[in-house]
Amino acid sequence: MSRTVPSTTSMASSTEARRSPGPWRTAAADLSHNRPALAAAAVLLLVVLASLCAPLYADHIAHTDPFQSHVSGTTVVGGKTVPVLTPSSTGLGLGVTPIGPTWDPAHYFLGADNQGRDVMARLLYGGRTSLFIGVTAALLTCLAGTAVGVVAGYAGGVVDAVVSRILDVIWAFPVYLLAICLSVVLLTNGLRLGPLTVDAGSLWLPVAIIAAIYVPYIARPLRGQVLVLRNKEYIQAAVGSGSPTPRILRREVLPNVLPTAIVFVPLMTALAMLTESALSFLSVGVQPPDASWGTIIEDGLGLLYTRPAVTIAPGLLIALTTAALNVLGDGVRDALDPGARLRGGE
Repeated sequence: MSRTVPSTTSMASSTEARRSPGPWRTAAADLSHNRPALAAAAVLLLVVLASLCAPLYADHIAHTDPFQSHVSGTTVVGGKTVPVLTPSSTGLGLGVTPIGPTWDPAHYFLGADNQGRDVMARLLYGGRTSLFIGVTAALLTCLAGTAVGVVAGYAGGVVDAVVSRILDVIWAFPVYLLAICLSVVLLTNGLRLGPLTVDAGSLWLPVAIIAAIYVPYIARPLRGQVLVLRNKEYIQAAVGSGSPTPRILRREVLPNVLPTAIVFVPLMTALAMLTESALSFLSVGVQPPDASWGTIIEDGLGLLYTRPAVTIAPGLLIALTTAALNVLGDGVRDALDPGARLRGGE
């Protein structure tokens, strides 16, 4: 009886195929060697952990309620009891001057605002709000934009024309002007979409507004990518074999556009945080008693010359966080699409 012995070449090729890492493992390995991206991820992790520890800091270290006014409160500085708010000694002597940074975590580390509230505690709580709105809005934007772009690009015809015109209308408005207009209207009556109701003071209201205005920024590039994919041979082969459309979208189209959608997540998070800060600074974003980095900047605007830490601290955190998100987004892009780095260097 004869027996066929596999060749050494075929055995080596099969072994290599089994050992070859998938595209996601390759991307993760590339990202793990990107030092700027890793440094940005470390910065983001520190910001997130510090924000999550806001209740611990307020309750067990500062022993203060960052959402309650302390107009007649006192604190200890250098062993002496001093008022949190002192009468102003400049100009006409009108108003009060909050205590400045003491650099003591237990006694107004970054000072107080014009209502006697601990700036450091509010900064940590504001980080929770800003990060929640930024991440949630970015995820909703990417999900909605991916769905709209894939459907419009693959369906074509009337569906593509109608969806594209709607996206063009949203795209035509200046982003902040559209966000301000929606915020002013919805802050009066809230948001009602059938059984879904969002109160005017809910954090989900700025999330919904920011997510909606940035959908075209995701849907348009993904639609163009799907238009190219639709004419590929393997897509045409799947259509010719009678595969249902949902199966083609799930197994052939989505895996090709998913890396692009993932790249958008950190970039859109940074953009959403900047938009939220701008809206909150204009008092049409996060509403009291909640606080965000944007509302803290607005609170400290009148103290810019006497207690600049109230405004500078949240501004620096916004700049640091958004810069880290952009660096991380560039690293994710380079890992998922190495050709983008080569094209950018040309």
